[in-house]
Amino acid sequence: MNAKAEVENTVVDKLKLSIAVLLVAGGIAGFYHFDDMNQLYRVLGLLAMFAAAGFVALQSGPGRTLWHFAAESRTEVRKVVWPTRQETIQTTLVVMAMVMVMALALWVVDWVLMAVVRSVTG
Repeated sequence: MNAKAEVENTVVDKLKLSIAVLLVAGGIAGFYHFDDMNQLYRVLGLLAMFAAAGFVALQSGPGRTLWHFAAESRTEVRKVVWPTRQETIQTTLVVMAMVMVMALALWVVDWVLMAVVRSVTG
């Protein structure tokens, strides 16, 4: 009995996701079909179709899973200890200094290799 309900849920979820895709496709088609109308109305219609498609997609199992994941991600982002402005500036300066040192080192290696190749080839 549980397996049958699970199969029906996947069919319903696929149907919901298909409807969402059709809504997006219809919104895009409508945007280009009504090219003689004001662009503001066309964009608003397109956004409305995207919102409707998103609403329908979020009603499916994968949509609910995605929404739950986004909510958990938001919670985790709030737990992160972000660096202060001073730490960010110091880290940026260290990275820039290392980039300059590596650029200089690679330039010297390139210059030496070029000199070796020049001396070998004449």
